[in-house]
Amino acid sequence: MKSEEPGAETVVCSEDALSLHRTINRTEAPYPRGSSVVELFEFWADHRPDATAAVQDRRALSYRRLNRLANGLARDLAQEGVGENTPVAVCVARSPEMLVALLAVLKCGGTYVPVDVQWPDERLSAVLEDAGCKRLLSDRAPEMDKRLEGTGCQVTQVDQATLRPHDINPACPAGPESIACINFTSGSTGRAKGVPILHRGIVRLVHGATYGRLDENSRVLQVTPVTFDIATWEIWGALLNGGTSVMYPAEFVQLSHLERVIKEGGVTILLLTTALFNSVIDEAPEALETVATITSGGEAHSCRHMTKAVQTYGPGRVVNLYGPTECTCIATWFPVDEPPREDVPLPIGRPIQNTRIYVLSDDARRLCEADEIGEICLAGDGLAAGYLGRPELTRAAFVHRRIDGVEERLYRTGDLGRLLPGGDVVFEGRRDDQVKINSFRIELGEITHHLNSHPLVKQSCVAVRDNRGDKSLVAFVVPLGPDASPAEFRDHLAAKLPRYMVPAQIHLCDRFPLTSNGKIDRRALLTEHASPARSGEPSP
Repeated sequence: MKSEEPGAETVVCSEDALSLHRTINRTEAPYPRGSSVVELFEFWADHRPDATAAVQDRRALSYRRLNRLANGLARDLAQEGVGENTPVAVCVARSPEMLVALLAVLKCGGTYVPVDVQWPDERLSAVLEDAGCKRLLSDRAPEMDKRLEGTGCQVTQVDQATLRPHDINPACPAGPESIACINFTSGSTGRAKGVPILHRGIVRLVHGATYGRLDENSRVLQVTPVTFDIATWEIWGALLNGGTSVMYPAEFVQLSHLERVIKEGGVTILLLTTALFNSVIDEAPEALETVATITSGGEAHSCRHMTKAVQTYGPGRVVNLYGPTECTCIATWFPVDEPPREDVPLPIGRPIQNTRIYVLSDDARRLCEADEIGEICLAGDGLAAGYLGRPELTRAAFVHRRIDGVEERLYRTGDLGRLLPGGDVVFEGRRDDQVKINSFRIELGEITHHLNSHPLVKQSCVAVRDNRGDKSLVAFVVPLGPDASPAEFRDHLAAKLPRYMVPAQIHLCDRFPLTSNGKIDRRALLTEHASPARSGEPSP
């Protein structure tokens, strides 16, 4: 609970507010705080060498085999200069080979940077540049080599044919405070921002979990893209506990196939994004009937879906999770043991092990009372190192405060919350333009930035349409001249942003309505253009 910055500002606290926060923040629990991800994985490779580390379809890989393959690739990487703190991009489809690539980078003491083959060239190059990656591991090396021509990034093919096992574990220079991976999230300036995640943060996330059982008998579903922070939990929740990673074999999820993977793989615990959870509950609830712990998070849950889930699976099985990338994926948990009330939001609960939560006033200088809305701030071993190459942004988001006589390093989430008298936290929205769509974190300002860079855009804004829990992005453009078209703007965005950030609809407007304080009235725009439009076309 110590910070490295002396003289941290003292937070004003009433006795009642302090007592309530003390109660919920008693989360300290023993765990291998001094160990790295590599050390814990190699422990299980030594103690359970024949146990199944990963399974995909009919293919299974033991801990011994996975470790030997990772050793072989790590040896090759080390000979080519990959060492302590070296960032290496990984672009390998969900497979045992993906796990080999991640482990090999870590065994060298390096930092893996997950990237997506479907990202536009501009975004891919920007991420590699920001992370300082001079090497990329991929199962599609010829394609990636061509795309990265001229960037100075060397591409290495990683597949079953190229991997060579090696028995000896390399001496790994990484420690618990080394950076294990860098996840990139949407940024309001038009450029994604990197979040460096520490080895200690990952170990704290998956060891002694309060939100569900993780041990050598756990079989953890791995279905999320590796570029999404939930994959951090899916992968290491299995491999750092001696369990099995049950890997979904395709890129896109089909519910009938998902059910087969879960049941044939004997999945005991999983973490579904809110959107995928809702789809399963609506269309294939039987897919989860054999899963002991069903956790979900990423955005606010609907009362209807949670009610059906509890009625279908019973108490003690469904858990609501909350946590930003900057706190290594999960920060709080709430067991949903009875149908939630429709008139109050579903709580995000209390902090998980070795994590603390504070609800602070807008200036982060006063601890909020029960039922007072403030900003959710997080502390503990899960906090990221800051933002990669963004010192000003880091100073604004990661602050030092003295609370109850102890100096804390806090992450200001920008999320609003309210601490209930009983001790659970309720999410109450955002302070800014950040939104969650299908559990992806999106800064609306990043989309607006790229729209405004088009020569035929005079003014633009982006909003979220919520159709009974089904959220979608909608863009509005005041064009410069009659030649502009929504399809052209959509193509412009598709060349710069991931698919999930390209608005489903783009409407052309003569002007934007304003609120009384002179801001764009997004609600009025959504109402005016309420008629569904085909993607990329204006509404009638």
